[in-house]
Amino acid sequence: MKRALLWLSLLLTTSAVYGQGAVATPAPPAAPPATSAPAVPAVSPAPAPAESAPASDDQPKIQLERKGDDGKVRTIRILKTGSDEAGIAVTCTPQDDEPAGSPSVVVYSDSSVGGVQVTVDKNVIRAPLAIITKQGQKEDQKEGEGGGDGHIEVSAGTARFLDAAPEGKTDRLSRCAVEATPTTSPNTVFVTQGKTNLRGQKLIYDEKDGIARIDGPITFERPAPEGETDADRLSGTSQRIEVNVDNETTTLAGEVVLTSGERTSKAERVDYDDAKNVAILRGSPGKPAQSVKGKDILCAAVIRYYLDTNNVDVIASKDESGAITGTITGSFSDGDEATSSSSSGSSSNSSGC
Repeated sequence: MKRALLWLSLLLTTSAVYGQGAVATPAPPAAPPATSAPAVPAVSPAPAPAESAPASDDQPKIQLERKGDDGKVRTIRILKTGSDEAGIAVTCTPQDDEPAGSPSVVVYSDSSVGGVQVTVDKNVIRAPLAIITKQGQKEDQKEGEGGGDGHIEVSAGTARFLDAAPEGKTDRLSRCAVEATPTTSPNTVFVTQGKTNLRGQKLIYDEKDGIARIDGPITFERPAPEGETDADRLSGTSQRIEVNVDNETTTLAGEVVLTSGERTSKAERVDYDDAKNVAILRGSPGKPAQSVKGKDILCAAVIRYYLDTNNVDVIASKDESGAITGTITGSFSDGDEATSSSSSGSSSNSSGC
């Protein structure tokens, strides 16, 4: 593979470019220096904007397309938002000795405020580095069929061009004389969903299950409802975020805690939908979801949380006869007195719920 191929102009569009070698965004007109290009510094982006940045026609971009069991095609879009000076954009296509239909590997690094932007369902994700593997065309498929999905890793880190392919290395990026160095640290991957801003440290998406997982610790916040004070803003933590591309759902998972004013709610999983102003809290066996406000305590398998009012109610499961199944318990204050209640298909637990 000739070094000159690294400096060819390319506008990365919907389909990856298949052929031999690596293709990069435009470089300065001067010849490349004799030494390796300096690594792009890892810079933590500013808090994520409320909306995705507009994509200009000349910004490097690529997308993966996933066809679900329902026949619907859903798209994941990846965009490098900064200038050429802010990082690199390169696609490394299959080599001559690789099988037909092998995937292309794309690297975007971007130290600008906008960083590399990944749009998955309702979520806009930003970080300094993205490494994308996009599947190619299989020999037994007609043109335009199959392919299009792949694998994405997003994190802090750097990427650079090398003077030459390192001897003895056989991975695709090394053969294309590209070095990518991902790093992970808290609060370097920014996620925006509507009014809600979340932070984590690494995103991995894979076509095998169509789920984008963002590793934590996760922290998040949402402004207070209109007319309320800043003390009523919603904030919280979880172990990770899961975005299911096929189901179009975003879930906070693992020891989720939501706090707003006097209300603190806990659950094992929370289906979060900022656009609908609702979060569905789900408990685990033996450990129901819980919401506490002052002396009022509500515990149930599933609790609905209204993001625009910070109120809650219970989503009860019923059997074929209409009878409530599972356990719903609570302790509610009335002035200086507190009363307890229970509605159950079985006895309640003794852990305060």
